[in-house]
Amino acid sequence: MPLALYALTIAAYAIGTTEFVIVGLLPTVAVDLGITLPLAGLIVSIYALGVTFGAPILTALTGRIERKPLLLSLMMLFIAGNALAGLSPSYEMLLVARILTAFAHGVFFSVGATIAADLMPANRRASAIALMFMGLTVAIVTGVPLGTFIGQTFGWRATFWAVSGLGAIALTAIAVLLPSTLSKAAPASILDQVRVLGSGRLLLVFGMTALGYGGTFVTFTFLASMLEDVTGFAASSVSLVLVLYGLAIAAGNIIGGRIADRSPVKALTGLFAAQAAVLVIFTFTSVSAIPALITLAVLGFLSFANVPGLQLYVVQLAKQHRPGAVDVASALNIAAFNLGIAAGAWIGGLVVASPLGLQATPWVGAVVVAGALVLTMVSSALDRRPAPSLEPLDPRAA
Repeated sequence: MPLALYALTIAAYAIGTTEFVIVGLLPTVAVDLGITLPLAGLIVSIYALGVTFGAPILTALTGRIERKPLLLSLMMLFIAGNALAGLSPSYEMLLVARILTAFAHGVFFSVGATIAADLMPANRRASAIALMFMGLTVAIVTGVPLGTFIGQTFGWRATFWAVSGLGAIALTAIAVLLPSTLSKAAPASILDQVRVLGSGRLLLVFGMTALGYGGTFVTFTFLASMLEDVTGFAASSVSLVLVLYGLAIAAGNIIGGRIADRSPVKALTGLFAAQAAVLVIFTFTSVSAIPALITLAVLGFLSFANVPGLQLYVVQLAKQHRPGAVDVASALNIAAFNLGIAAGAWIGGLVVASPLGLQATPWVGAVVVAGALVLTMVSSALDRRPAPSLEPLDPRAA
């Protein structure tokens, strides 16, 4: 793997930490700011929505900028957004800070995924994307538990200051390791995005991404509260449980990339089916410590194993159906990931606030993932259809 890929991985680590660390901090933030748990959950949703709308629009607007200066600028915005979160005295300012950080996140991953794929030969592109996304998984293994510990010990604002420091390290890595001469596609316009959205095949994959990835967030968003209130873990133990969950995610991401190299759609069919089943099982195992830990490990493995396959699949279909807007399709898929997170966190908040309560979030998430499975099976069936013949009709056959 070229060193440039590791620069992208380091930046993904910093971004992954700031995206997911809020999950471990939600109970702390809610108490400190005097807000309810479902309202605190909107901090997750607003960040994800910032990525959802920021990724495609800003990717189009920055299409003429060279790749390396663009990534450096994005990391500067990332540092500023987290510093503002560290200074936030109120819920409203925290939301603004999270939106700014989300804008950097969205463009970084949409551009970074295409750079990672272009740095490797065709038969290893999913593995290259998986390596970049490994930054997210390693962040969940180390950054999220450590950030949760820092927030519980020194206050949640200290966590965001620490993440700003990670952003500075990522900025340095990109400046040093990423080559200045990176290929880039022709700038895409807003009209190009509309054309991509006009492709039924790509819309199908975006739906797979939103439902399949977002379904887990119905319960993951409130995992810290669920571990404390349903399973019975002490607050000080939550960060250790997050380490276990993150290790499983890292394994799933790596193995998922290798499986997807062979056939993305076949891999996704099996992964979504298993993910929905495990979410249902977690509904029942969450009340007991050991069964809950085992189920969480399996769920962690499955929840990120689908990421490389989803990203590779949308790039493959974009090259077939919208070859002039592959970057835009990649950006819209990043938006779909985060639309799923936003919807999952919002649905989870509704479930928590309803009579169903925290323990119902896993099976509700399973229903969402089942929707992704249905879409994947439909897309697979469409892939098997023969391409229409382009040969002219023989008038003698009439």
